[in-house]
Amino acid sequence: MRATQAFIEQTGGPEVIQWCEVDLPALGPGEVLIRHKAVGLNYIDTYFRTGLYPAAMPSGLGMEAAGVVEAVGEGVTHLKPGQRAVTFGALGTYATARIAPALQYLPLPDAIDSQTAAAVFLKGATVEALAERCAPLDAGEWALVPAAAGGVGQLLVQWLKARGVRVIGTVGTAEKMSLAKHAGAELVFLSADPDLASKVRAATGGDGVAVSYDGVGAATWEASLKSVRRRGTIVSFGNASGPVTGVNLGVLAQAGSLFVTRMTLFDYYREPAEAMAGAAKLWAMVSSGKLTVKIGQTYPLMQAAQAHRDLEARKTTGSTVLLP
Repeated sequence: MRATQAFIEQTGGPEVIQWCEVDLPALGPGEVLIRHKAVGLNYIDTYFRTGLYPAAMPSGLGMEAAGVVEAVGEGVTHLKPGQRAVTFGALGTYATARIAPALQYLPLPDAIDSQTAAAVFLKGATVEALAERCAPLDAGEWALVPAAAGGVGQLLVQWLKARGVRVIGTVGTAEKMSLAKHAGAELVFLSADPDLASKVRAATGGDGVAVSYDGVGAATWEASLKSVRRRGTIVSFGNASGPVTGVNLGVLAQAGSLFVTRMTLFDYYREPAEAMAGAAKLWAMVSSGKLTVKIGQTYPLMQAAQAHRDLEARKTTGSTVLLP
């Protein structure tokens, strides 16, 4: 099979994304040949492109896609030709088709269409791990969700709301406030508000939130630090504004003996059994309607560079899907 695939030979801006036509080789043991129907765009893609996350060069791009299995290699038992499958852990998904380790792809239920799967799998699995396993909260507790109008943000707000958690969201512009409120945020503030932490404290009776699920990074670290209650938790899981660096652990004591974790999704979906269980929870939430997947925009696959520009300029809302 012939395929069109993206690659980079050096790190940098969106302009480093290149394309090539390749003839896919024969399958090896444990591999799968899959034809992609939809490819998800995620902020982690920009981390690999810029070099924030290292990758051997030349490198493919993309971590998420849904498609149809064309063939399987020796020893593959959980997938079969003609079956629909989805991945969020196989670098190189910016491709019309590819060969990859079969364990990186999971079966996709018939009730979930390919665009929805590509729009939600990585983000939704992140949310499942955050809300169910990394820092679960009881009904009635308060949480802060920076970037609540983004792809992960809207899903996280919905998931927390389904658990009965009271959510305060922050957004970059006034125009995005309605998106966070529609997702279920009880209160929404502007992230640049100099009185943000004071408003969060006031809304929570002076205590602060139990958890700040912070995927923004450097720009929101101080606000998270000042908004979390005594013995509360900051879950840092992204670097949209740059990584958090130079943290003096003493500030955690000064802020009330806070806990901080730098969560990475792949540590929560490392083993096949836990990956299958987490994915099953996600598809159940989507199928039940408790989790609404908003595809804010789509681009042709080969316009991935423009999609990267728009994502980094915060011009996108909800999830973005690239269409082969």
